[in-house]
Amino acid sequence: MSNLVYLVPLFPLIGFLINGLLRRSLSKSTTGIIGSGVILASFIVSLLIFFDVKKEGFEPVIVTLFPFIHAGGLNIPFAFQVDQLSVVFMLIITGVGFLIHVYSTAYMHDEDGPGFARYFSYLNLFVFFMLLLVLGSNFVIMFIGWEGVGLCSYLLIGYWFTNNDYDNAAKKAFVMNRIGDLGFLIAIFWMSSQFGS
Repeated sequence: MSNLVYLVPLFPLIGFLINGLLRRSLSKSTTGIIGSGVILASFIVSLLIFFDVKKEGFEPVIVTLFPFIHAGGLNIPFAFQVDQLSVVFMLIITGVGFLIHVYSTAYMHDEDGPGFARYFSYLNLFVFFMLLLVLGSNFVIMFIGWEGVGLCSYLLIGYWFTNNDYDNAAKKAFVMNRIGDLGFLIAIFWMSSQFGS
């Protein structure tokens, strides 16, 4: 069951693509169903993996999807780590994320069709990057997830970009995330030099 872990982030990515690319042609109800449904699907797969991990004698598994970076002696796979901690975070992200998506369908009901779909595509992308952050089996995948979460925070905070207050808050969040990036990169480089990981 752990080998299905790739489906957990894949579903929100599919939701992002569908709602993002078809935002002008989808109805609001279809957008809400797709946006929430992909997160529910991720939660169900996370639940199945949770029961697999809960079994006695389970050993952490690294599921490699494909070689990501191959340069000289450096080989970094695009891989996910499935263990007790990552599964708990998967359940939290997809479970709470699903509730947020369902709430958002009612909260955003006054928004126009394309704007409604844009919001849900951002929300799906946010969940995708959060899952990359907690599932990444190496620092590169984790950092991609971290950067994506920062980008989606900026997009969601500044969703109503015509309002100067929201636009300024989004810019402030973006700058603060860059400060966090610096700390993250320093830690990655330090750990790589100290432990060769």
